[in-house]
Amino acid sequence: MTHTVLVTGVSRHIGARVASVLADDPDVDRVIGVDTVPPPSLSRDGGVPLGRTEFVRVDLRSPDIAQVIAAADIDTVVHMSLVSAPPRSGGRALMKEHNVIGTMQLLGACQRSATVRRVVMRSTTAVYGSSPHDPAVFTEDAEPGEPPSRGYAKDASEVEGYVRGFARRRRDVTVSTLRFANFMGPGVDSPLTRYFTQPVLPTVLGFDPRLQFVHEDDAVEVLRRMAMEDHPGTFNVAGDGVLLLSQCARRAGLLPMPVPSPVFRFMGDLARSAGLVGFSPEQLRLMCHGRVVDGTALSTALGRRPKFSTAAAFEDFIRARDLAGGLPAALMDLVSRPVTG
Repeated sequence: MTHTVLVTGVSRHIGARVASVLADDPDVDRVIGVDTVPPPSLSRDGGVPLGRTEFVRVDLRSPDIAQVIAAADIDTVVHMSLVSAPPRSGGRALMKEHNVIGTMQLLGACQRSATVRRVVMRSTTAVYGSSPHDPAVFTEDAEPGEPPSRGYAKDASEVEGYVRGFARRRRDVTVSTLRFANFMGPGVDSPLTRYFTQPVLPTVLGFDPRLQFVHEDDAVEVLRRMAMEDHPGTFNVAGDGVLLLSQCARRAGLLPMPVPSPVFRFMGDLARSAGLVGFSPEQLRLMCHGRVVDGTALSTALGRRPKFSTAAAFEDFIRARDLAGGLPAALMDLVSRPVTG
């Protein structure tokens, strides 16, 4: 049986890679990629080649997405279009509209479709929040110590609620929700990867959070499998193991600069206004309390563990960005060693 797959968010790196790998699959008849702007590969900017993916310019907030699904007889939808940072024009309000209203329109179109049989939703481990009351490790059924109240994490929580409602109404459709840890890898450009490209690394005084990453190759493979196989439910997606923020700084050859949390937030606001890396409230909490999830359920469902551990994903990112050419590890150890009398 061949499939006709709709992939949203194909102008972004991971979405483009997912569309590309599905287009290369002989069991996929067509791949329709949608986004509000053309992918970089269709312009002079390069980017991930989309192969035989057919691009359609659609704003998910409009009812046009239902026409695309109906006209192409889509049977599988891979929703990659959630954005984690506000655009420069439109700000937080436009981001929420895109994430929440856009997903509602997409799910409404899927509910009315007679051909859709599988929906794969890209979510985030940020739905668990970050607080001092969190469990050491989050499983999929764990409740956050403090539910997210703003930003990307709150959007993702609302979106997951709509996805669960869709799954109840359309029990004939296989619905998979994937909660990804922060993407890491050579092609990833995100607030967190930009944070690790600074010559000096601001950290929150008194905190050394545990972090998890998922390599982009593992993320694409998980999304490909979910698009081609029936694995209903909600799954955490993260590389094995954890890294402390201090370990990340040392491996990247970056000099940590501990500052009080209000200063960290102020620096983030300045950087965001200058068009550089911004420290959102969610990232500030992550840089204080960290977050670790259990990926056992996904490994059991797919019969494989991630190829890259958290540490290996970060090392691959460092090699690609040539960050290791910063401060030598020996000097890092010297400047970060506590002063004793």
